Amino acid sequence: MSRSTDVRGLIPVLATPFHPDGSLDLESLRRLVAFSLASGADGLAVFGFASEGFTLTAAERAAILGVVCAEAGPDLPIVAGVSATGTGDAVTQALAAQEAGASVGMVIPPFMVKPSPAQIVDFYGTVAAAGLPVMVQDAPGSTGITLPVPLIVELSKLDGVDSVKVETQPTAPKVGAVIDATAGEFLVLGGQNALFVLEEYARGAVGTMPASEFPDLLAEVLRLYLAGAHDEARAAFNRLLPLVRFGLQPGIAWAIHKHVLVRRGVIASATVRAPALDADAATLAALDLILSDLAL
Repeated sequence: MSRSTDVRGLIPVLATPFHPDGSLDLESLRRLVAFSLASGADGLAVFGFASEGFTLTAAERAAILGVVCAEAGPDLPIVAGVSATGTGDAVTQALAAQEAGASVGMVIPPFMVKPSPAQIVDFYGTVAAAGLPVMVQDAPGSTGITLPVPLIVELSKLDGVDSVKVETQPTAPKVGAVIDATAGEFLVLGGQNALFVLEEYARGAVGTMPASEFPDLLAEVLRLYLAGAHDEARAAFNRLLPLVRFGLQPGIAWAIHKHVLVRRGVIASATVRAPALDADAATLAALDLILSDLAL
């Protein structure tokens, strides 16, 4: 595989644009990829929680990856979410993502029947053995499955399990604990819409995976931080924080991401698929105030 598997830096989780009738809007997706790359993204992710991946068919996943990989070029890391409730389906999803061009699979643990720690190790070992490098997604708020630090350490020892995205609150202490307990080649990234990105980087995180409506603003925050201008980075992040937290609202987060992208001229429609909900008029009015403050 020539495409990079080195998942470091800013890796937006792309929204999935739909036409008003709910069908895929691949032209808007092309613009979203171009916007992300122009903003300084170091990689792209699809089928994460921010992508409404739970609503997509296998054929739609293949079409989306085809567009993203073509528009991103041959080298950029492409992370594809794998969110199956059983091992066999997870392997199938991982192989399909690899066939369509993804270079890393972001894999949540099975969650319908709560697995034991040993079963979680077996699950990730089996999925990784299929051939697509694996990022563990530690997101108990969505899955209900807790991955304690010692368990993540065991997962890091598996062949093909190369990284973890930590979304367990508080994220920064866990990021630091995982880094302290694992070998340096195991990559630790943050999520949660970059809510604690600076604290995570201070603990040793090598990347962040937010939603896709503000990569240009977050790229500037990270540029300042990595250049050692920490005060300026905090000031830039604090200015962005109202928009970050607005995109973390349960039920309507997907609509918020898309309404911002529509207002920024990136995608054509803010349509979401059930069970995601659209934001009401008052919420959108509050969003417009935030965007006005940011001059977006």
